[in-house]
Amino acid sequence: MIELYLSKRDPQVQTEEEGKTYARVSYKESLDVSEVAHHMASHNTIYSEGTILGVMTDFVKCVRHLILEGKTVKIENLAIFKATVEANGLQSLYDPTTDRVASATLGTLAEGAVTGAAVKTVKLLAQATGDVTRDELKKSVKFAWSDKAAAEIAAAKAAAIGTGGTGNSGNTGNTGNTGNTGNTGNADNTDPTDDGGGDNQGGGPDMG
Repeated sequence: MIELYLSKRDPQVQTEEEGKTYARVSYKESLDVSEVAHHMASHNTIYSEGTILGVMTDFVKCVRHLILEGKTVKIENLAIFKATVEANGLQSLYDPTTDRVASATLGTLAEGAVTGAAVKTVKLLAQATGDVTRDELKKSVKFAWSDKAAAEIAAAKAAAIGTGGTGNSGNTGNTGNTGNTGNTGNADNTDPTDDGGGDNQGGGPDMG
């Protein structure tokens, strides 16, 4: 279950999003490798926590080594790891005035330079694969409002009702029951097992 909190954009910022409220993920905790090893060992595995930690520690080192060799490492149902670069914009591959050529090195271009180090910075890129791709996550994820968000929503509803009952305006929709004279209004309810409305888990969208 992923908990959500509410974040409101600063109304002073002149953008399309100003004043709107957005759901954000409320992260519960951050686990390091040793804590993940402890978690794995609790799943009735034949391997001890120390063994798992040792394998995972060596695994991380090997992945880094392979990435620095220009290889990609695919961990099925997790991610594809590889190195990527942010490049400098070179105006020329060779500058005859300085006798400099474009170099496959890391650095910044000097002011006025037309060529030099090709790479500004290097970083790790992780691309989701298998069971954790966006489409696959959408099939299984469940959301719930954090306690604070749920309280904010309840307060907003209470305030709206208390300042004129505007929240009840939706009751005018009950006029739609006149359709019962021909029972056509109940056509969508012929299947009592239909849960098309979904369980919003406290207000969050049911993605499962």
